[in-house]
Amino acid sequence: MDIENLIAENPARESFRVHRSVMTSQEIYELERERIFGRSWLYIGHETEIEKPGDFRRRDVAGRPLIFIRGKDGVVRVFHNSCTHWGAKVCRLDQGNANSFQCFYHAWTFNNQGDLIALPDAGGYPADFNRAEMALKSPPKVDNYRGLYFVNFNPAAEPLSDYLAGAKDYMDLILDQSEAGMRVVAGTQMYTVRANWKLMATNSLDTYHAPPLHTTYFSYMAKFKGLDIEAETNSFGIRAGGRGLSLGNGHGVGESAPSGVARPIAHWHPMFGEASRDEINRLRARIFERFGPERAGQMCDTFRLFLIYPNFVFHDVMAITLRYFEPVGPDAVRLTVYAMAPKDESGEQLERRLNNFVSFLGPGGFAHPDDLEAIESCQDGFRSREVEWSDFSKGMNRDPQVMDELPMRAFWRQWQAQMMGQDRAVRFDDLKHATANGASALGK
Repeated sequence: MDIENLIAENPARESFRVHRSVMTSQEIYELERERIFGRSWLYIGHETEIEKPGDFRRRDVAGRPLIFIRGKDGVVRVFHNSCTHWGAKVCRLDQGNANSFQCFYHAWTFNNQGDLIALPDAGGYPADFNRAEMALKSPPKVDNYRGLYFVNFNPAAEPLSDYLAGAKDYMDLILDQSEAGMRVVAGTQMYTVRANWKLMATNSLDTYHAPPLHTTYFSYMAKFKGLDIEAETNSFGIRAGGRGLSLGNGHGVGESAPSGVARPIAHWHPMFGEASRDEINRLRARIFERFGPERAGQMCDTFRLFLIYPNFVFHDVMAITLRYFEPVGPDAVRLTVYAMAPKDESGEQLERRLNNFVSFLGPGGFAHPDDLEAIESCQDGFRSREVEWSDFSKGMNRDPQVMDELPMRAFWRQWQAQMMGQDRAVRFDDLKHATANGASALGK
């Protein structure tokens, strides 16, 4: 397979194209499972999902069934959900609290720290039978950044902190919003989309599509606020200002200014109700007090869409959402979505946040169904194999703006490097901007 020629980048002509076979090939998909999902840090869950000893969540990551659990000793662990006897799943519920897990096949029993604590007819095994060797197995690498847990199936993987590179700063912009800490709100959206997982990744970084694709939302908000749709689109910060950046290691962000409705913590707006004014102003003032005008301004007066490569999306627009996607074939991807909120947020403010989340980003909301229809349409269009290339050149001729495709090009460079057996791309920025924003140094 000639992976090197699946991406055609020509800096002199300021063009960047990706061969569409990467979206349809079963051979590419199988190689991705090995070289990308088998060697990258992958998100599994947040610590607040398993707050009490014994709390667990069942997850699928990189095609492996896993258990995300807090043991009775308070330590967070990840286990393969596979009995070490014959292999049946020992955890058969999506979530709960358990002191132990008993395999339904032969009743081998493991505690919530993974130890094999009982097995029927133990006398049938030799006196030196080593139960410790038969404990539940864990991925070779498990680590967290500020309560966000990741796994890596590569024993030689670099530390998580190094892998996250410049994404950590943008994660902090979200995680620092509450002095009490952030939590995952109960409730999950799960659905499958008939499109390649990389379409979901690049769509998650893209704001270029927002004005033409999400006209229903902009029309609604313009009518609500007594504006025309052009004014509402501009106020969203898409056509005026903002930037798209590479954050190293394939991670990327699009950052822009909100309209006043995008993030409740930024500004009060009549749609939130008069009762919310004091709380929003208090939260805003406290953030400025804690972090100063520059950092607080970035936190409160911008929103951000960013991807932690390869498949974890942190959205800080309309609401704070965590979205990760698991490829299940070259033309299908399974999404899991949660909302995140400050632990100490009032019930009224949380309700407003979740309403924003569902009405804009939910499967039946204003925007997300548009996204899903668009990427499924792309996938269907790929059946015209005579149209061989997709273009990701936008913005190569200028300093990066929020509607440009620089973050997508960083994604594709990392994808190509890993598919060629390399740990990371040589660079992540366009050459002419490589020294301008400093992110390229993270990839060298």
